[in-house]
Amino acid sequence: MNWIVRGMKGILLVGGALTCTMLFAAIAPQAALEASFGATLAGPLAEIVVRSWGSLIALTGGMLLYAAFHVESRPLVLVVASASKAVFIALLLVYGRPFFPQTALPLVVDGILVVLFALYLAATSGDRARQSA
Repeated sequence: MNWIVRGMKGILLVGGALTCTMLFAAIAPQAALEASFGATLAGPLAEIVVRSWGSLIALTGGMLLYAAFHVESRPLVLVVASASKAVFIALLLVYGRPFFPQTALPLVVDGILVVLFALYLAATSGDRARQSA
């Protein structure tokens, strides 16, 4: 697991950059829905919800980019990002079957990131325990 600890900066930069691409949903919600799910939603409420969703995801990506350069923030950022990505994965698995295979790539990428983040947190948990003692 040392390779994950050594490579976490790069993992965070790639994962953060990919996650930030959802800023697209805040700018062009219908196009982002079509690209992400192969479907769109209509109406002003959809515009608000999708723009908010895209903004929140992009903010998570920004936190991942921040954590790449600020090691002390990684535990909190990785827990928040993992929880967000895990909820998205669960929702896709439960409700997203009609949108497969369109959503397969984000599902796999987010799943890999959640596993890598969890492995990093497990590998560094002893370091944090020693620092807080």
